[in-house]
Amino acid sequence: MIALTQTSLDKLELLFKEQGYRLRFEKGSFRTGACMLQNSKVIVVNKFSSVDMKVQSLIQILQSIPMNEQLVGEKLKTFYQQIKQTKLTI
Repeated sequence: MIALTQTSLDKLELLFKEQGYRLRFEKGSFRTGACMLQNSKVIVVNKFSSVDMKVQSLIQILQSIPMNEQLVGEKLKTFYQQIKQTKLTI
């Protein structure tokens, strides 16, 4: 189980960055904490969502995109393995 904390959010940001994605924290009219812009490598995170919603939304997106595991840094490998095993209920 992934902790829904700022530390987890920071690690998720690094994972996305390693995969070539750009996270933007902006206000939006979408309900979830984050969304991907038309299959681009830009993810918009609703800056007004709670930290736990942001973490859950980013995990959901991370699980739905193709990942190059060779790009995952040593510090994040264990965290990424936990994400792969996480079942989300949003």
